[in-house]
Amino acid sequence: MVGRIIETEACVAEGVDWLCAVEPRFAEAVALTGPLPLRRRPDGFAQLLSAIVSQQVSVASARAIWARLEAAGMTTPDAIRATDEAGLRALGLSRQKAGYARALAEAGIDFEALRSAPTDEVVSTLVAVKGIGIWTAEIYAMFSLGRADVFAPGDLALQEAARLLFGLEARPKERELRRMAEAWSPWRSVAARALWAYYHVAKQREGIV
Repeated sequence: MVGRIIETEACVAEGVDWLCAVEPRFAEAVALTGPLPLRRRPDGFAQLLSAIVSQQVSVASARAIWARLEAAGMTTPDAIRATDEAGLRALGLSRQKAGYARALAEAGIDFEALRSAPTDEVVSTLVAVKGIGIWTAEIYAMFSLGRADVFAPGDLALQEAARLLFGLEARPKERELRRMAEAWSPWRSVAARALWAYYHVAKQREGIV
């Protein structure tokens, strides 16, 4: 089942109310952060290609490379397939990322079908593509498809926010945080938004690196 789709700020607010009722520490977090953002993004090939471009580079570098790709019309599968590695590298992609871009272009993903596919199927479809890991797939499901009940426990900011909010001795590993998040179903995507927002507040207060 696809489950609930987050489409508006009201959907996020509904999830916040539910989370605060079942876990008082979320109420503490939201009291500090204020209303949580919608954070919806487009879906489709270009969004995943942008995620690949952004891997392991600064935000500024990713934006610059993406601007060059857009200017060259290199944001569709056909355009990527019609360009060799040298052409992609000339636009700023590393050899590895050029390979990932081509793998995505050649994967033949039916992005429209993903909109109605179960989240587990979305993730398994995306991680089958070289260069796309589970974090990217879960973020895509969360923000591009608007799934209300998906989490990204491999995210370091979520791990650190959970450590702080729940008073844990150590930052929870991915498996532990995934298990913790089961208690926040069916609004795990809103729990993630709350933890990210709380992380930013805590970082400003405590100088977290």
